[in-house]
Amino acid sequence: MSIQAVQNKVHAFYHNRMVQDWRGKHLIRGGIPDKHAIQLVSNDYLDIANHPAIREAQRDALLHTENSMMMSAVFLQEGNPQAELEDRFAEYLLAESVILCQSGYSANTGLIQTLVQDTTIPVYIDMLAHMSLWDGVLLGGAKAYAFRHNDIEHLLSQIKKFGPGLVVVDSVYSTNGSVCPLRELVEAISNTECILLVDESHSLGTHGPEGRGMVADLNLTDKVTFRTASLAKAFSGRAGLITCSREFTEYFKFTSKPTIFSSSLLPHEIAGLKKTMQLIKAADERRSLLRYHSAHIREQLIKLGYNLNDSQSQIVSLESGSEWNTIQLRDALEKRGIFGSIFAAPATPKNRALVRLSLNAGLSELQIQRIVKVCRDIRDEIKLDEWPSTRRLARTQRAAHAMAS
Repeated sequence: MSIQAVQNKVHAFYHNRMVQDWRGKHLIRGGIPDKHAIQLVSNDYLDIANHPAIREAQRDALLHTENSMMMSAVFLQEGNPQAELEDRFAEYLLAESVILCQSGYSANTGLIQTLVQDTTIPVYIDMLAHMSLWDGVLLGGAKAYAFRHNDIEHLLSQIKKFGPGLVVVDSVYSTNGSVCPLRELVEAISNTECILLVDESHSLGTHGPEGRGMVADLNLTDKVTFRTASLAKAFSGRAGLITCSREFTEYFKFTSKPTIFSSSLLPHEIAGLKKTMQLIKAADERRSLLRYHSAHIREQLIKLGYNLNDSQSQIVSLESGSEWNTIQLRDALEKRGIFGSIFAAPATPKNRALVRLSLNAGLSELQIQRIVKVCRDIRDEIKLDEWPSTRRLARTQRAAHAMAS
């Protein structure tokens, strides 16, 4: 590739997206929230990131740890702090073993790479699965067979055609907040000899007993071969994890390229995660508040005509379609003090961009009322009735009504 080819790609980005699609505005960077704004952009679902106990644990580690070794975790000896934390996570998650990685991204890419590299194993992946899972397939040089979102029959038809392989899903999908039908999925593939990998990034901490996640909540820990998670969500840290067998642990650490060529966790990160785990295990009231806030807001927005794409979680997405529609939606929300996160290609399919509202347990009743009121007030301004997602919802409702009658 020549320098001119790179310059052409950059120029095309600025012209096609920033000038044409965004009309001189910036898709991601909108207004700056003031102190009265409601910010629904963080994955800190339990509202604990700034908990004083976590900060105190991190501060003590920074002040009193004399030897912070900056090296790959593959060189760590037994009995080190990271291994100790892995054992704590294994006990917490009812797993035989847990591997800690630098991020959820490196956990997913590294795990899939180690499973599929130098094999012909097919990978069956939900079309809305996180991009890190797709990148793991690419890193391992495997063939990905996408199946329609949460469509178990389509998955089974793929398995029947191409044979046993690795099935990859999220428990809670980060784009639209929909939930995988895990119990039905496990039952459906039980006789296929497939391996199941579930990314629990958006259910760990928020679902299940003591926040152990959706797999544990459904008593499926012995049915799911691998669980992964980013600890930058409810755990408000900077790491990722994998649940697996003890035998697989050593194999992974010496074959996963993202793990081999990344540094181990630092003492203050380990101390923060250790304290966070204690708080999350005791956070039943926060989980109840999060469920209440999420259910109430979803119910009210559905009544207002928003298509929430089957959200059943704390992630509520307003799919506006084109990037220009999404800029208009963002501006309308921000003008009234509501700040969400914009998701567009490649995080979403083209022309299915959205504003994602990430709810948290710290919202007050007044803030919830304000969110609903703003979404009500802007419907005409954003031309909600003309959104592709709104028209799609109307077609679905008409079809359901016709079948019922």
